[in-house]
Amino acid sequence: MGPSALLCALLLAACCCCRRAAGVPGEAEPPTPELVEVEVGGTALLKCGPSHSQANFSHVDWFSVHKEKPTLIFRVRKGQGQSEPGEYQQRLSLQDRGTTLALSHVTPHDERVFLCQGKRPQSQEHRIQLRVYKAPEEPTIQVNPLGISVSSKEPVEVATCVGRNGYPVPQVIWYKNGHSLKEEKNRVHIQSSQIAESSGLYTLQSVLKARLVKEDNEARFYCELNYRLPSGNHMKESQEVNVQVFYPAEKVWLEVEPSGPLKEGDRVEIRCLADGNPPPHFTISKQSLRTEEMEEMTPEDNGALVFESARKEHSGLYQCQGLDLETMASLLSDPQELLVNYVSDVRVSPAAPESQEGGSLTLTCEADSNQAVQFQWLREKTGRVLVDGPELRLHGLKREAGGGYRCVASVPSVPGLNRTRLVHVAIFGPPWMTLKERKMWVRENAVLNLSCEASGHPRPTISWSVEGTAQERDQDPQSVLSVLSVLVTPELLRTGAECVASNSLGRNTTAIFLELASNRSTGLSTSTVSPSVRANGTSTEKKLPEPESKGVAIVAVTVCVLVLAVLGAVLYFFYKKGKLPCGRSGKQEMERNTSI
Repeated sequence: MGPSALLCALLLAACCCCRRAAGVPGEAEPPTPELVEVEVGGTALLKCGPSHSQANFSHVDWFSVHKEKPTLIFRVRKGQGQSEPGEYQQRLSLQDRGTTLALSHVTPHDERVFLCQGKRPQSQEHRIQLRVYKAPEEPTIQVNPLGISVSSKEPVEVATCVGRNGYPVPQVIWYKNGHSLKEEKNRVHIQSSQIAESSGLYTLQSVLKARLVKEDNEARFYCELNYRLPSGNHMKESQEVNVQVFYPAEKVWLEVEPSGPLKEGDRVEIRCLADGNPPPHFTISKQSLRTEEMEEMTPEDNGALVFESARKEHSGLYQCQGLDLETMASLLSDPQELLVNYVSDVRVSPAAPESQEGGSLTLTCEADSNQAVQFQWLREKTGRVLVDGPELRLHGLKREAGGGYRCVASVPSVPGLNRTRLVHVAIFGPPWMTLKERKMWVRENAVLNLSCEASGHPRPTISWSVEGTAQERDQDPQSVLSVLSVLVTPELLRTGAECVASNSLGRNTTAIFLELASNRSTGLSTSTVSPSVRANGTSTEKKLPEPESKGVAIVAVTVCVLVLAVLGAVLYFFYKKGKLPCGRSGKQEMERNTSI
């Protein structure tokens, strides 16, 4: 180095030293600032370097440095502080006997370098870097509402994540099924951007784009925001979302509901299914019994064929066909047999069984079914099981054995599958009457319904001894009920009514006696026949006894009173004559009572 060059270097070094000594802000190379961290809205405590004497801070100027330009914001003179006009005028104060400048209500705009410079006893300078933090709000995530096709050749938008009002800008990480996603060429692309709000806070928006496969139809995506606070590193997660993935079907199959054995009358649904999304367009075919060809049927919109009440004719071989409307590819399911179990045509022979009293009958039950059938015979009026098996043998028949018998044909292997047949056994005999005689309370001039029920074989006919309007209805093949509407007249009250049932083997009757209801209300006593007397044979009319006179009862009571009076007089007479064996004490007791 020549003499001139050496002289220039010495002058330059001297100049730099002079500038440092002069203490002009921004002129010299600044030292590394002290770091102070605070959250938005908090208070930043800015200390003017280490202190050994209070006098060191009696004359201090505070500057804010923005874009390398210092601006005076606060003066300290003899321990007293004064703010300079500007953005910090209302937010600065002195603490710790003037050694600390407090900046309240910190905002993101306050993130900068602050510089304090002392004047006496010697010039000194201290720089502070203020870092400001604000946790973002909970991230929100919105999934692609249109879905993604696996046939896409480029990454397609999966979801968008938004984190609002954070500072500084948080870092975003995307996850699928709990595993973080990284940028991958032609597979995964993450595009993030931020918006600076007027408050100085940032809103982050991140878009995840990816190429998906059909297994991703069940995948769960979410985003995570990582950010820093003075207390350390933190994170917030969004909710998990699922994106709809579209992919062609590779397999079509058929399902039948309900599962298990089916029977006639069940609601049966044949449904076509596929492993594609969306499902293809379905058609259902059934094999024809005549041609053995598959004949197309018309399913409902959801690819299902429904039989509200299945019949045995619905049994057969079914097959589904799926047509993908995007690729126009057609897929066929494996054929599947539908079996509707049935029991039908339950028959009893003889169909109209009849016998004489004391005779015998054998009833045989048969039924058609595609399964093994079990039979039971029950008495209709009691529900009691008489025999297990297709045959019912009846011996020594009595009139009471007539009536309904039910054959039940069931399939044990198919719960609930059974059919029944009711047959009526007729026993030859004259009519039976439900009641032999009865009494009714009536009102004169009222319209009265008289009823009469009879049974027998052959079926009896019913006639009445009085005029009126009669209606008949069958209770069962051997029983008939007749209802006669009549007007209550004095003649009807006197004669009553008689119901006559007859057939080719005999006749029987029911007598009906009528009494005015007013007689009951006035307390007249009438001897009557019980209204529930049964007629087990041919009946004859019975006359009820005439009503007894009320005066007879009165006379009887009077006679009893007179007899008691005479008896008392006789006893007293014998006592006075001494004929009664009374003791002395007893006599004295009587005299004592008499004197009282």
